[in-house]
Amino acid sequence: MMTVSEAAKAFLACDRYLILTHRNPDGDTVGSASAFCRGLRALGKSAYLYRNPQITKTYLPFAEPLFAPEGYVPDVTVAVDVADVRMYPNGYTGRPEYCIDHHGSNPGFAGETCLMAHKASCGEAVLEILKAMNAPIDGDVADALYAAVSTDCGAFQYRNTTADTLRAAAELIELGADHVALNKKLFRTFSRGRLTLEGMVYTTMRQYRDGTLNVAAVSLKMLEEAGAAEEDMDDLASLAGKLAGVEASVTLREMAGGMVKASVRTNGNPDASKVCAKFGGGGHVMASGCSMECTLEEAEARIVAAMLEEWQ
Repeated sequence: MMTVSEAAKAFLACDRYLILTHRNPDGDTVGSASAFCRGLRALGKSAYLYRNPQITKTYLPFAEPLFAPEGYVPDVTVAVDVADVRMYPNGYTGRPEYCIDHHGSNPGFAGETCLMAHKASCGEAVLEILKAMNAPIDGDVADALYAAVSTDCGAFQYRNTTADTLRAAAELIELGADHVALNKKLFRTFSRGRLTLEGMVYTTMRQYRDGTLNVAAVSLKMLEEAGAAEEDMDDLASLAGKLAGVEASVTLREMAGGMVKASVRTNGNPDASKVCAKFGGGGHVMASGCSMECTLEEAEARIVAAMLEEWQ
């Protein structure tokens, strides 16, 4: 594993970059990767983002100006906020030379990894690396990093938020991040389809373990009936945990092709990463994910059994 200073030295020694975001990209991977790309460019490097086709309209403005042109050949590829090879973006088949990440379950799939598992977001890790590289941080970089930091800790409401997380956010505001506009866009603006879907989720959730485990199952039919689009799925996993008395929650989302995506959120018990590892996934102790090839009903039975088995 590389330290921040070792990572900064390695990145300063290279000139042509391709930067990866992960499959089903969220604000942290897109914001962190976009900020890293802009920081490299400010240092005179050639840097582009891999054209991840799954980036939604919410985060596309951060990434779209930075997409690699057809035929671009990098010297090195850097995965940002990518926890495992199973999270490579659609279409990518190589092996990154470097990875910047904050997932404790990261197995070290890249040639070299700078892993900061104590960080609430990868955006905090990228901020440290850019500062160690003496990269200029303008308003665009600060905006992207603020989006990364704030979304991965649920607008600073999740238990992964630390004093360092808040200090990073304050520093980014001082560097020019428009936190007022970003908070409105990312946390207080919803489509009619999203609000309709939330109503469906709240009325169909099921409880286990005397009400301490809550499970929400979102079918393709629900999405169609609600008129919800892919960009309406951001932070969907937080809904099931809002009910009083809930200590752990699971959000199951039916995907095309017979797959079900599971997002597990806990207070640390059970360990969400251990639960998801049973199904080939991973992440953090309090927030992890995995995928299963089965029906929604089968996925619910499997994940609930795994949760109860790990609960101490």
